[in-house]
Amino acid sequence: MQNFRLASSLNDKIYFHLDSLPGVVTKLNKIMAFFFGVFLGVSIGIGLIIAFARYGKIRSTRRTDLARTIAAFARLTVQDSRKILPRQFYPPWVVFSQRQKLSWLNVQLEKIWPSVDEAASELIRASVEPILEQYTPAILSSMKFDKLTLGTVAPQFTGISIVESESGADGITMEMDMQWDGNPNIVLNINTKLGVSLPVQVKDIGFTGVFRLIFKPLVAQFPCFGAVAYSLREKRYLDFTLKVIGGDLSSIPGVSDAIEETIRNAVEDSITWPVRNIVPILPGDYSGLELKPVGTLDVKLVQAKELTNKDIIGKSDPFAVLFIRPLPDKTKRSKTIDNQLNPIWNENFEFIVEDVSTQHLTIKVFDDEGVQGAELIGCAQLALKELEPGKVKDVWLKLVKDLLVQRDNKYRGQVQLELLYNPYGTDSTFKNPFDANFSLTSLEKALKSPNSETEALAPEKAGQKKREVIVRGVLSVLVISGENLPPVDFNGKADPFVVLTMKKSETKSKTRVANETLNPVWNQTFDFVVEDALHEMLIIEVWDHDTFRKGWSTTIGETSKSQTTIWIERTVVC
Repeated sequence: MQNFRLASSLNDKIYFHLDSLPGVVTKLNKIMAFFFGVFLGVSIGIGLIIAFARYGKIRSTRRTDLARTIAAFARLTVQDSRKILPRQFYPPWVVFSQRQKLSWLNVQLEKIWPSVDEAASELIRASVEPILEQYTPAILSSMKFDKLTLGTVAPQFTGISIVESESGADGITMEMDMQWDGNPNIVLNINTKLGVSLPVQVKDIGFTGVFRLIFKPLVAQFPCFGAVAYSLREKRYLDFTLKVIGGDLSSIPGVSDAIEETIRNAVEDSITWPVRNIVPILPGDYSGLELKPVGTLDVKLVQAKELTNKDIIGKSDPFAVLFIRPLPDKTKRSKTIDNQLNPIWNENFEFIVEDVSTQHLTIKVFDDEGVQGAELIGCAQLALKELEPGKVKDVWLKLVKDLLVQRDNKYRGQVQLELLYNPYGTDSTFKNPFDANFSLTSLEKALKSPNSETEALAPEKAGQKKREVIVRGVLSVLVISGENLPPVDFNGKADPFVVLTMKKSETKSKTRVANETLNPVWNQTFDFVVEDALHEMLIIEVWDHDTFRKGWSTTIGETSKSQTTIWIERTVVC
């Protein structure tokens, strides 16, 4: 093997062996690869660190910009959003019209209508049938549902709104305009006093009105409200046809009108506002949603002038009908003034007010035709919210032909009323500058000394005065349930209902009938105007519906020998 000698400028001599050259090259390659890998790894790491840092900064900037954008949108009003995005640029899937919303709701209602029909039919039967019995006219002995289905045509909603003024902080009040031209199958089994049984079909129902739904109270538990109260807020139009199955209803005089009046009274008393039907969703006490009187309205019907003459010979014989709720027991009628177009009545009436914000006083003036039906001269209406509590308001109301459709501008005369609204619990706060004793209650006035405004009467004289005084107010009675009633029927059951009677005024009310039970549950409230609370007595009787024989009677707080119990809750408002 040859040796090569290389000489440098320093005359150093280095000898290389040819067989050692490949190993040196391999080591140099490894060293270079190591340093290149280190350089590449450091470069990539630094690049990643820089990239992540820059991405974090960009992300933070984007989040800040997004927060600013959201805050800016939160401050936008509806008018601002419409300026930014005009209606012509809305995407096709956006529902922007009330009509389209209602169309969607009506489509969904049609899908679930068979189920709603089944549930609503049972609810209507249970709630309306007792009221039909309550308003059954004298010519009929009974009126019950034989068949009741709402048909296949679902109602149509034509408007939805939220009543912010009456929703409050713990509830939501919704009103829905509804129209229904249905095909229900409603058959009434009617028995007359003459012993004739008539199966009467109610058909061709046309209805337009406003339903009110109250979701209250709002709770922190699904579905976020405790109960739903529903009511017919406004009845704009209601029409139907009565037909005897296999016969002619007109063959019995007066029956058709009596049945129609009974049905309308039942609708008014069972579902029309301010009546509220409560459906509990979650367990709780929802007595605050129940209908309760809030005050009284004293009305003095003074006179009318320039009434339209309805008689061909002579002049009209006018009389007036006044009501807040058009029910027979809540309607007042004045005396008839014969042959007079400027009658003077000077009659006083009192009404119970249940919702001063929505109720109206309605007056209708008729011409008395004797045996024939009275002819309407004109009518007028006054909103109770226009009255100031404790202050007499003297008004002249112009009479019109129709309160809903006022297209007839013919002058029909005017009627004068003096009105005084008295909310419960505030009578003593009203001041009269002409009477220092006006703010006193009737009991305080009676017990007050006649010689001194501050000196009290002797105990025996005070007791005598207290017996003589008349304390007026409203007694609210809630009939809750009964327990351990004695069996009256042959099947060991009973069909009980409760009759409440004010002994002095002879005013009566009764609950619905609870079929085939000895432990009935009623949960019904009744209000009685008490003219003399110190001498009045409430009598409670339980009757069996089938036999009309008295099962037992007792005063409040007592029980019969069979340990029968009736749960009653009383509230006196003076």
